[in-house]
Amino acid sequence: MELTSQHFTQGMQVQSVPLGSVTIGPQSWRDGTVRSIRRAERLVRQTRAGRSGTSSIRPRTSCGSAGLTPAHTDGTAKMAEDKISSKEENPDCICRNKMSRPQTTGSMFPSSSQRTFVAPFPPSSLREQCAGASIAVAAEYMRTVREVEGQLRRQASRVRDEGIKLEREKAHLERMLRSLKTHLNINRRSSEGRTRRPSSAETERDGADYLLLCERRELTQLKQDLEGVLRNTLTQLQALGQSSRQLLACACERARVLELLPLSGSAVRHRSSAGTFTKTDPVSPFTPECQQVLEESTLTVNQSQLLRENIRQMLTSAIHRQKAVHSTVNDGLVKKIAETISLQQNLTLMSAATRQAMFRKQREINCIRHSHGRLQGPEYSGDVLSREKLNRPLVQVYQRHPGTQLPEAANLIQGSAVLRRCLTSSEGELARLQRAFLQLLNDQHGKRAAAQVDAAVIRMRQQQVDKRAMPTFLHQGAC
Repeated sequence: MELTSQHFTQGMQVQSVPLGSVTIGPQSWRDGTVRSIRRAERLVRQTRAGRSGTSSIRPRTSCGSAGLTPAHTDGTAKMAEDKISSKEENPDCICRNKMSRPQTTGSMFPSSSQRTFVAPFPPSSLREQCAGASIAVAAEYMRTVREVEGQLRRQASRVRDEGIKLEREKAHLERMLRSLKTHLNINRRSSEGRTRRPSSAETERDGADYLLLCERRELTQLKQDLEGVLRNTLTQLQALGQSSRQLLACACERARVLELLPLSGSAVRHRSSAGTFTKTDPVSPFTPECQQVLEESTLTVNQSQLLRENIRQMLTSAIHRQKAVHSTVNDGLVKKIAETISLQQNLTLMSAATRQAMFRKQREINCIRHSHGRLQGPEYSGDVLSREKLNRPLVQVYQRHPGTQLPEAANLIQGSAVLRRCLTSSEGELARLQRAFLQLLNDQHGKRAAAQVDAAVIRMRQQQVDKRAMPTFLHQGAC
């Protein structure tokens, strides 16, 4: 007797084992065996029906979803169970079928080429699949982290370059401050040098002293302004250093997962994808800390660039103002020297004229003294000649008659008085000329010494100024 074959879902076929054509044993004995066979066949069909229920081709997934859920559906299993139960309800059908030789399991169950199924349990390659999926996830995460690390290190490089540029500007500020201190020292020495002028009239405050005072105020104001900018520069350098350290710390923290990633793994990729991170997540490659550090570093770099521009403008303005006030003071001192020399020349001319008048007056006084001496006669009476005596014989004979008084004695007395007055007046004029001449000489000496002092101050100012204190391009910008 031959059993009819029954087909189940998706073309899967299970054939019953044929029984012998001759029955010798009792029916109950045979029925028990048949029931055991049918029970085993039902279990086999249930199992294969469960496999074929999920035999549709499914896409490859990660190890988290591959083969970890039951592969059969409730509808397929229920259909197979209904068919098997319908056969069990009628065991006599076996007797009516023709007995034949049992077939092999290869003929009972179709080959794998005729069916496709997915096991309801994890496959044997689950470990390899999970490892491969984990490697893919880790590699993608590492490549993204490499891009973030590259962006952080490039930003740190920009911050470092900005720090180098700001350091250069700080060096220019320090050189400018040294130049201002030198100019202040020159101003102080100039003021002290002008106090060494000889006379009190030359040490009175004049326009040159006022110019030196204005120069000192201007240089002091420039020094205070540049010192404030230098403090801001030092603060900005500290901020750049802190930003660079934070960027490198974040880059090192991100690089903790990059030990097994080749250095050239993302060398080409970061050129197009760097700087495109917009979403942040504490567990993603681009964390909020990285975003905050990048934003703060960008703000710090922008502030540093503005500060550098401000420093360059202030340096150019300071150099221009410093040169202008220095030239103004030098020009004022040159004008003062020119005025002093002009006065000195006038004093020289007048002193020469006064000296000439002194010599002339001295000759006049000598003549007056000679005339007065001749008028007075010799000092010793024995030296008086007979013709010079007022009682000479001719006069005595002439005066014998009344009214014959000669005016000789009165004229001599009046002439002597006039000569005496002229001599006194001329001596007074000579004394005044001498005092004026001495005063002119004193003023001339003072003017000469004052001009020499001012000239020495100008030479000192020109020699002490270091024109190479600041770079050439800043001097060109200040012109």
